[in-house]
Amino acid sequence: MANRRMLIAEDDANILELLKLYMTKEGFEVETASNGGEALVKFRVAKPDIVLLDIMMPGLDGWEVCHSIRKESTVPIIMLTARGETADKVTGLELGADDYIVKPFEMPEVVARVNAVLRRYMPAEPNASNDKCIVLDKLVINMDSYQLIVDGQPMDIPPKEIELLFFLAKNANRVYTRDQLLDQVWGFEYFGDTRTVDVHVKRLREKLKNVSDKWTLKTVWGVGYKFELKE
Repeated sequence: MANRRMLIAEDDANILELLKLYMTKEGFEVETASNGGEALVKFRVAKPDIVLLDIMMPGLDGWEVCHSIRKESTVPIIMLTARGETADKVTGLELGADDYIVKPFEMPEVVARVNAVLRRYMPAEPNASNDKCIVLDKLVINMDSYQLIVDGQPMDIPPKEIELLFFLAKNANRVYTRDQLLDQVWGFEYFGDTRTVDVHVKRLREKLKNVSDKWTLKTVWGVGYKFELKE
């Protein structure tokens, strides 16, 4: 099995070298970039399996790079930043980031986050059970291949969005609070806030708008969300 490929974009040379050292030891083939423009070039050439992306970089910042990557790919992106404000986290999530690590961080945490994101993203083995596929009116959610088909058309979708949709659809008509969804979909490795869920539901609704009258992704005001199957 070939090594997994990683792109690390970070303008602090010391942090960049440390991340490269640890991730190489973890078995990754690592490409590095020290600014946003270089990061996009390296991304298109190396075609990495995951991206660690600093926000505050010269030239194109991490948000711009994340936005550009999301136009081309659903590859997992973990944002690295010294900023810890919720607004910054929400901005990154709205642009398609899968996770967010605030500096200063411990390297074991970064390694754990990377492995957790990749476990969620990588397709299951070919002999995986077929309970990972949900077929509804004009909607197919296949977690073996991480594929979403809406009205017959494959959709580009970040891993976390399809995981959230699959969980809600698998438990149709049951209401989940935002905290419950964070626990069930993001797992214990994620240290975000409940607005993370709102961001992902909003993006899912944009993809699923007016597709079918037999199901809907519904807000239950004051409680949370549910995937509602209609009679």
